[in-house]
Amino acid sequence: MLKVLLLDENHPLLEEGLKSLGFQLEKDYTSDYTKILDKIPVYQGIVIRSRIPIDKQLLSNAENLKFVARVGAGLENIDEAYAKSKGIALINAPEGNRNAVGEHTLGLVLALLNNFKKSNKEIENGHWLREANRGLELDGKTVGIIGYGNMGKAFAKKLRGFDIQCLCYDIKNNLGDENCRQVSLQELQKHTDILSIHTPHNELSHNMVNEKFINNFQKDFFLINTARGSAVVTKDLVQALKKGKILGAGLDVMEYEKTSFENLFENIQMPAELEFLIKTPNVILTPHIAGWTKESKIKLAQTILEKITRMGLH
Repeated sequence: MLKVLLLDENHPLLEEGLKSLGFQLEKDYTSDYTKILDKIPVYQGIVIRSRIPIDKQLLSNAENLKFVARVGAGLENIDEAYAKSKGIALINAPEGNRNAVGEHTLGLVLALLNNFKKSNKEIENGHWLREANRGLELDGKTVGIIGYGNMGKAFAKKLRGFDIQCLCYDIKNNLGDENCRQVSLQELQKHTDILSIHTPHNELSHNMVNEKFINNFQKDFFLINTARGSAVVTKDLVQALKKGKILGAGLDVMEYEKTSFENLFENIQMPAELEFLIKTPNVILTPHIAGWTKESKIKLAQTILEKITRMGLH
C-alpha cells in the first residue's frame, strides 16, 4: 500500500477518493519545512497546494517518491526539472479552476468599466453621482490576452457574448481558436483596449509588465492580472496609472504575496505602491481568489483523482 502525505487541506472528496484507490494517507497541515524534510523518505506520494516548497533538497530526501500532486494550476513551488530527472510524476489541475478564473476575470473587467468601486464608495459616503460615474461598454473594444492556455482560453470563452475583438499572444504557436485570434505581441500592443494576463510564473513572465512593456501599447488601456503577481512590476504600474497610460487595473494577485499565497500583510510594512493601489478608485484588488470558488474546490479534487487514476499510480 502506497503512503501519501497530504500537506494542505482540500475538499473531503479528494481524501475519500485516494482512500478508495487504496492509498494509506497521513495528514500534516501544520509541520514546517524542516519537519517535513525529515519525514518525507517514507512516502510514495505528496499532495500539496502551496504551503511547503517541493525543492531539490526535499526531493532528494524523498527516496521513495513516485508523484507530487498540486491541487491547483501552477507548479512554480516545485523543482520541476529535478523531479523529472528522478522520474517523479508531477500532477496539477488547471482544468479544475479555469472556469472560475474566466468568470472572475470578466467580473473585474465589467467592474472597472462601470466604476463599481468608485461609485459604491461614494454612496457609502452619502454621494449619488451619476454623471461622474458614466461607464464604458465592453462591446466595440479589443481585448488582448497574454498566455493562451487553460485560463486564457476560459476567459476568451466568457467573452463570446460580447461584440468585441479578441487577440491573444503566446510563446507557443497555433493556439488561436474560434474565440480568439493569435497575433504577435506587437500587433496585440497596437490594438488592445483591455489587457488580461494569464501566464504561468517563469523567467519570461517575471516582471514582464514593466515600464517599457506598458509604453509599447499604442492606446491607453485597462490591465487585468489573475495569473501571478510577479508578472507585474508594481511601481511601474503605479506610475502608468498616475499618468493615465493605464486607465484602471483589476488585480487578483500581487507582487508582494508569499509563495503560499495565504497572507499578504503578515510581517511586512505596507509598501507605498500597495497603499496607492488600495486607495485608488480605478483599481480593484481581490485576495488571490479568481480560481477560488466552491465549485472549483470540488473540480480541482476531482481532476487530481482522475489524473492519478489514469496514470496508474495507485
